[in-house]
Amino acid sequence: MSATTLGARIAAPAARAPFWPSGWAAGLAWIGTAALISLWPDADDLGRSWELAVLAAGFGAAIQAGAIAATLPALAPRLAPLRAAGPWLLVLALALTAWELVTAKLDWLPRPFFAAPQSILEVFTDDYARLGESVWRSVLLVVPGYALGASIGFLFGVAMGWSRLVGYWAHPVVRLIGPLPATAWLPIAFFAFTSSRGASTFLIALASFFPVTVLTWSGVSAVSKSYYDVARTMGATPWFLVRKVAVPAAMPSVFVGLFVGLGASFSVLVVAEMMGVKAGLGWYMQWAQGWAAYANMYAALLVLALMCSSAVTLLFRLRDHLLSWQKGLVRW
Repeated sequence: MSATTLGARIAAPAARAPFWPSGWAAGLAWIGTAALISLWPDADDLGRSWELAVLAAGFGAAIQAGAIAATLPALAPRLAPLRAAGPWLLVLALALTAWELVTAKLDWLPRPFFAAPQSILEVFTDDYARLGESVWRSVLLVVPGYALGASIGFLFGVAMGWSRLVGYWAHPVVRLIGPLPATAWLPIAFFAFTSSRGASTFLIALASFFPVTVLTWSGVSAVSKSYYDVARTMGATPWFLVRKVAVPAAMPSVFVGLFVGLGASFSVLVVAEMMGVKAGLGWYMQWAQGWAAYANMYAALLVLALMCSSAVTLLFRLRDHLLSWQKGLVRW
């Protein structure tokens, strides 16, 4: 190869990334949705229509800018996740358009049972203080309960998997009480504890205890005996075998139990707040239903879904960090 040819190849500009049709379509769809919201009069007097149109137009403009940037060689690798989400962005715009049509514009669905998008946005702008306080109270309730139940379940599962004596006596108890839904203990919990907060914490801890216990026990029991034999030949003590062999080998199963326990904890959280706690998202949804404020109830459901998804995402990030050799094996 001549020096001239080599220099020409080096000096040649990098090729542009492929055109992103779904991104352009999604951006135009969001801008079209904004036009529909702002130009088509509402069937009833609804607030926040203009604000919703501005948000939709801004989101569409941002997607259009991303579609342009995604074709640039320097930005294309960083915007690869956005490119993959193109069809979803388009479907969300179409779904918002359909929702807007059947509620705010054509009034086909009876209100207040089916709230318009403007009504949901109005909840976030007008009732953000009460909704934010409910979110904070739910966090203060679910985090200690889940941490307590998961910690005790982990220790109990390790003990059952390591010690045959503990496993012999604990196995029947876990098989009898564990599958029982935590919500079945509601009457006993609210009678035994002096405060509704203590009873709710106990129920959340109980919900996370069983899956963490069972899967930790299974993980420790499934550790190959050859691992222990190799460690013993190097003078390992029983405590060393538990900390450095049994527990690390069982961590994939432990995290599965943590995922299952987290979902169960959020389920019990909502029920407990509806039954006895005077604050939190569960209480907020019950209060909204009692006053026929269904837009508030849907807004709380959306916030709760984001909370659950964020918690599971954080747990997956922790799993990928601690179990780097299994990164990508379980996806979320």
